[in-house]
Amino acid sequence: MGTGLLLLAVLLRRGDLVVLGAPFAFGAVLGLARRPRGLPEVRLDVPAGALREGSRLTAVVTVAAAEPVDIASVVLLAPVWLVPDGAPLGRAVAVGRAEEVDLAFPLRSQRWGRRHLGPAVLRATAAHGMLRCGPLATGAGLVTTWPLQEEFVATDAVPRAAGLVGLHRSRRLGEGTDVAGVRPFLPGDRLHRVNWRVTQRTGRLHVTSAYSDRDAEVLLVLDSRQDLGRPPVSCLDTGVRAAAAIAEHYLREGDRVGLMDLGHYLRGVRTGNGRAHLVRILDVLLDVRPLHWYDLADRAAIQLTMANLPTAVPAGALVVVLSPLAGEAAFRLLASLAWTGRTVVTVDTLPPDARPEPGLWADLAFRLWRLEREGDIVRLGDVGVPVVPWRGTGSLDQVLRDVSRAARAPRLRR
Repeated sequence: MGTGLLLLAVLLRRGDLVVLGAPFAFGAVLGLARRPRGLPEVRLDVPAGALREGSRLTAVVTVAAAEPVDIASVVLLAPVWLVPDGAPLGRAVAVGRAEEVDLAFPLRSQRWGRRHLGPAVLRATAAHGMLRCGPLATGAGLVTTWPLQEEFVATDAVPRAAGLVGLHRSRRLGEGTDVAGVRPFLPGDRLHRVNWRVTQRTGRLHVTSAYSDRDAEVLLVLDSRQDLGRPPVSCLDTGVRAAAAIAEHYLREGDRVGLMDLGHYLRGVRTGNGRAHLVRILDVLLDVRPLHWYDLADRAAIQLTMANLPTAVPAGALVVVLSPLAGEAAFRLLASLAWTGRTVVTVDTLPPDARPEPGLWADLAFRLWRLEREGDIVRLGDVGVPVVPWRGTGSLDQVLRDVSRAARAPRLRR
């Protein structure tokens, strides 16, 4: 504009055009003389620690420039379940000479899983708006969110405790904390078990016997073949959160926990215990995905896995199946587990407000399906498989109490 006005002033011999064009020309010369010699830099720092659902994290974008930048505009690209927490995902800031400016982006993780945060895109202007660079993008950072939304506590013991050591009372005598009775002293008894009151009264050594404390084996079977409902309250969300909460509870009690994913026949965790084992289970749960229509090979392998599952489960293990109970295969699997004598508890993960897509006969078909499903659940109860909806803490208390009583009841042998 300055060059054009000065050229017109010469051609038309008008001094007023020189007055109008001189500031533009002077500003352009001054801006170009102070233009940056190099491009600015941008970095993205994402916290490396794992989060829980609903937790906050702060991503920091650093803009550095060797020479002044008039305006540095930064936009952070975030996935759908990482939402801004009180601040927008776009910022504009001025950067001075040899200065680094840190921009904090607070976010909230609303759903479990692994997600890539970023990149952060930088566009910068200099020389009073005449020069522009960008977009300059950073790499993406990985955000891990564990499906531990609430703590699960089961006040009742597991039906069968079969290990050597643990926190659950067994029906066998041994070194434990629950008193079984007082009996005469036998060779091999520990001296600290001597009951001195009974010994003084009878004149003969007596010891206090106790029940042994043993651990249990819990196998979590997650039915991830389908994802009914809408995230973050779909059946897959409920199943993953329930599996993580149950695993954390029993591992904290010293039990052995294993995981099997029916949605992928190669995914699973062998039974183990300890804090590191909980991390392994959560690591597998983070990558749980439903099957798609094109996963034909996986469907055939899963059917074979479900057919062989009843014989592969240890006899004394507590099997907790987390399933929306949609389809004949799930009911057939549960019935076969019950017929082999395994202790099975089913957690119904179907959301109460799950509805099909609108259609001409959708509502009627859904009502018929619900009636048929409720009838199948009643028949599962007849063969000894209780079905309970997931309600967080205390969801399995009554069921475990009933199963424990059934396991301690006398049985007829043929």
